[in-house]
Amino acid sequence: MQPRIPPQSLGEQAVGPRADNDARLTAELAAVVSGARRRAVRGGDRQIDTAHLLHSLVENDPEVRSVFDDGPEIARLLGYLVQRSIGYGLRWQGSVEDSGAVPVVTESETFSPLAAGAMDHACDRAAARGPEPATGIDLLAAIVVDPQARAVEVLGRAGIETSAVLARIEERHPQWGRPSR
Repeated sequence: MQPRIPPQSLGEQAVGPRADNDARLTAELAAVVSGARRRAVRGGDRQIDTAHLLHSLVENDPEVRSVFDDGPEIARLLGYLVQRSIGYGLRWQGSVEDSGAVPVVTESETFSPLAAGAMDHACDRAAARGPEPATGIDLLAAIVVDPQARAVEVLGRAGIETSAVLARIEERHPQWGRPSR
């Protein structure tokens, strides 16, 4: 019987640090990153992009889900993310998610430049708060501030405004504050 998730090649395993082993992340966020990695591998994507991260956040992090309306909004978002995972994302395959706003050098080829930047930004947000590691809310806030992120496109297609997401984060989690980029 073939495994459902294809194994990573040796090159994919050896490239850069693995964020799911990063001490700057909560165990929950590390699990989200692992889920995003599995989703990218299953989809045949070269890199984890912000939409992979968003999908894994919404599926696995109750705090992140609490930022969205429980009813139709979360249903539309999950429906759109599932559509993307079964074929919508094909137009993104082979392309690199990058806003082009600034030159990006990433430590890891496993993340798109925008996803790597969002991970770093989430860790910076957490470090500014204190010694606690980054959480899913930190990553969600970091993802939605870049209008070029694929996750932002997914949210828009699901009828969810990123400004509303950021306002809800501030309202429900005031200790996180508004991200800056």
